[in-house]
Amino acid sequence: MKKSLVLFVSLIAVTSGLLAGCGDNNNNEGNNATAATNAPNNTNETNAPATEEPASAEPFEMTIRHTQVGADKQKRLAILQDVVNKVQEEVPGLTFKLDGVDSDVNRKEKLRGEMAAGNPPEVFDLFGSPDSKIYAKEGKLLDLTPILEELGIKDKFSNLDPFTYEGKIYGLPIGGSGEGFFYNKEYYASKGWSAPATFADLEKQLADIKADGKVPLAGASKAGWVPLMLANHLWSRYAGPDVTAKFATGEAKWSDPNVVKGFAKYKEWVDNGYFKKGELGFEYAEYTTQFTSGEAILMYDGTWKSSVFKEGQSGEGLIGKVGFFNIPPVDGGVGDQTALMRDVNNGYGFSATAGEDERQLAAVKSFIKNMYNEEMQLRGLVEDGVLPAMKLDQSVLDANITDDLMKEIVAVLNNSASSFPAFDSLVQADVTTEISNIQIQKLIGGQTTPEKMGEALQKIQEEANAAVE
Repeated sequence: MKKSLVLFVSLIAVTSGLLAGCGDNNNNEGNNATAATNAPNNTNETNAPATEEPASAEPFEMTIRHTQVGADKQKRLAILQDVVNKVQEEVPGLTFKLDGVDSDVNRKEKLRGEMAAGNPPEVFDLFGSPDSKIYAKEGKLLDLTPILEELGIKDKFSNLDPFTYEGKIYGLPIGGSGEGFFYNKEYYASKGWSAPATFADLEKQLADIKADGKVPLAGASKAGWVPLMLANHLWSRYAGPDVTAKFATGEAKWSDPNVVKGFAKYKEWVDNGYFKKGELGFEYAEYTTQFTSGEAILMYDGTWKSSVFKEGQSGEGLIGKVGFFNIPPVDGGVGDQTALMRDVNNGYGFSATAGEDERQLAAVKSFIKNMYNEEMQLRGLVEDGVLPAMKLDQSVLDANITDDLMKEIVAVLNNSASSFPAFDSLVQADVTTEISNIQIQKLIGGQTTPEKMGEALQKIQEEANAAVE
């Protein structure tokens, strides 16, 4: 089914991950730096009203907690730094402190603790659903609705549902993503293969790659969200793309036979040796290296990973040699077998206390104006492979998508008739912790079975469901 990228963007579902599918680049490098204040003025043209400058020019500092850490995120960090420079020029006395933290650590540890203590940074990386709704309910997030109306961009976003609570907007997505298989086209060509059209084709390729002495699938499961990207797609193929949304309502169970089939298929691939030995101890950075080095022929990841295959990045040696495909249909699978995980769940939020200070509020308005516009959305797409979160004209997109890999990604996404959110945007935190920190590693390590994994998850799910009744 051929659709335009504009239609794709409008269909992006409410989910989780690290521009990332179930998460983002899990690299533990930090970046604590005070932004420079003497950068040249490169103010973006916009039709939005000019931000009113407070009268006082007394120095004041605000913190931006971001997750653009590690070598493969330097493009994103550069975009953020340019926005910081513009805002500091527009708001007298302002100095931004950039606090770089690993995505998983920020979401699951630092930000949670800061919210509980009532002292989050003024600006911070925010996961949409369910995090933004929880923090908004607690009164910890700044209501952005009037700001978006003032700037004239409230209707410019493709999907704000993940950041909307009781009709008000409490965060803004920085971009969109989908998930699928990146594959080594050079290796495939040497075998006379093309991207698999059926699940049987895919499994035959995996077996042949293994027999050829190569690693079929990149693997790094120290952080559970990494293997759960693929596992999530597998159980959604067998049990239906809407099954995960039914766990929290009790309409479906983790122990249902078709869900267990998805777990079993993942375990079968582990037992067949399709992942690198010892991958339970590998971080996400190693996951990428296995593919870029040519050791692994396939890598299941988010579309954000396309940024690696650009000049100056870790995968530049594979420029022109990487393709992308969706998981093929499984025999007997439930629902739309072209469905693909998509999200607009990563973005920025702002502390409610920023709305109580005139100058901090001015800084927030300036940040939003300078970050969320056509120029920055296109920079994210062209420089970093991040799909736009805002509505852009098709002619503009066509003129700017010149990268062959991105064109292939867009074609794959447009050929999926529907989408589904990642599991961690649909189930309660306790369930996410159980599957991400315990069950998926136990399954990979042979310490549990697919059936026992389903039963254990369902027990936690029922406890979580009962707690909100």
